[in-house]
Amino acid sequence: MKRKAYQIVFSATLVLVMAAFLSAIFFANPNHSFAASGKKKSSAVTGISAVEHTEAQIKQLQGTLNITENQKELWNKLTSVMRENAKEMDALTKDMAENTKTMNAVEHMKLHSQITEAHLAQLKKLIPPFEAFYNSMSDQQKNITDMVFRTGKYGKSKRK
Repeated sequence: MKRKAYQIVFSATLVLVMAAFLSAIFFANPNHSFAASGKKKSSAVTGISAVEHTEAQIKQLQGTLNITENQKELWNKLTSVMRENAKEMDALTKDMAENTKTMNAVEHMKLHSQITEAHLAQLKKLIPPFEAFYNSMSDQQKNITDMVFRTGKYGKSKRK
């Protein structure tokens, strides 16, 4: 009797977890096309590509970190990978956006998988040059970088 109850509870839990997972996927849809719903996107969302976002990050980090002459070569290698990743992501999202209107639910899940795999591959490419650059930093630069990664804020915060 205990075994049957366990199987029912396990099956119900599995169904709930799958439902939550699928809901999360559909609510966090990378498809930025709201045209079908009739809602208008804000210009802030539509106007920036991965390349533009990356260039803004590079500029902010460069100003925040006060990169030395000795670090320039490592910095340039890091930013080269960042730019390459951004171009790849823009190309991927452009290709995908053109096909999302005709995709079914399974194809949308596969799309999410492809995007996740692309992010993972890009992160794996980014870690070695970032690690080399990070290891060349002064303690002050490392503290700033650590803060940026913890808070997502570049430069000095205006909060007190």
